[in-house]
Amino acid sequence: MTLSYSHAHQQGSGTTEVVAVLVAITKHTARVLTVDQGKLLPNGPLMPLHRSLQAGVRQWVEEQTQQPLGYLEQLYTFVDTNRRNNDGHALVYVSYLGLVQETQAQLQSQALWSDWYDYFPWENHLEGMPAIIMDYIVPALLRWADDAKEPDVQQRRRQRIGLCWGVSETMLDNCFQNKSTVSNTETNSQPINNQEYENREWIAEHVLLRYEMLYEAGLIAEAPTYPPSYLLSSPSNAQSDNTFKLPSNWLQLIGSPMYYDHRRVIATAISRLRAKIEYRPLIFGLMPDVFTLSQLQQSVEALSGVRLHKQNFRRLLESQSLVLETGQSSSAQRGRPAKLYRFRHDIELQSLLMDSKLPKRK
Repeated sequence: MTLSYSHAHQQGSGTTEVVAVLVAITKHTARVLTVDQGKLLPNGPLMPLHRSLQAGVRQWVEEQTQQPLGYLEQLYTFVDTNRRNNDGHALVYVSYLGLVQETQAQLQSQALWSDWYDYFPWENHLEGMPAIIMDYIVPALLRWADDAKEPDVQQRRRQRIGLCWGVSETMLDNCFQNKSTVSNTETNSQPINNQEYENREWIAEHVLLRYEMLYEAGLIAEAPTYPPSYLLSSPSNAQSDNTFKLPSNWLQLIGSPMYYDHRRVIATAISRLRAKIEYRPLIFGLMPDVFTLSQLQQSVEALSGVRLHKQNFRRLLESQSLVLETGQSSSAQRGRPAKLYRFRHDIELQSLLMDSKLPKRK
């Protein structure tokens, strides 16, 4: 099965397309702007009337969504070998990352704001490690590792699994021993809070590495090898005695698929954004003019997917002089009104957080 769907767009004579990942935070939720019922990102061909790539992406975003654009930077250039123009050339698309605030104006009917964890459910660790990782993803990936013919390839795959998913060698060794045959039923959605599952560091910005591993292993709908053959047969490794099966609702559990490689483009954008907020205050491009410190922390957590230590977070803001009190307070319906702050625009932004890191998770 593949979701490259050559019929989704009419083929033309151009070879370059632009695609935009627009990110907003609404009610402490990280969201991306999509079109075509959430199956595509805003995109379109680069045309002679466009003076630049950025002019092209701005035009297509405005035409397809009517969402005003703010901060915009070039993200990555992809070659989609599954798509060809009329002359048979592979399409190249240039992706952009934009930070916006959801407009109150009416979007185009095809435009839709979507929670980015709907596409990457394994990335949301706000309440602990999602159960899907140890219940299904890691066991399936271990079967993929065992399926390699060469022992050194098997070992490299196991090492990649541990590093990408924050799981120790001991937990990898015990994974099948602690889990009996999985039936085709829905997984328990409760997150895992047991610290032994996360005794390797979960590196939040490795979103793209994790997505590409699932793609390589044929565990997502976009992969040309889905469903993977190694899960349809008995384990090739004699030490693996358990029969593992994905649940019947696997494609719902593993996140919403998209046409072309657009889910990969979002994964690239999340990786970039999670890495950059550690040394540049990009978060303020997603915040309203005034905000409470709790709102600011919750917004950073929405992007990073992990909880931050409250006192450390506030000490960082104070030491870096990133915010100023407005002298006003929020009109909270319950509890004491919280002080309102604004971002300091009068300081040199890029140097403020250089060599600094966001506070670690709790």
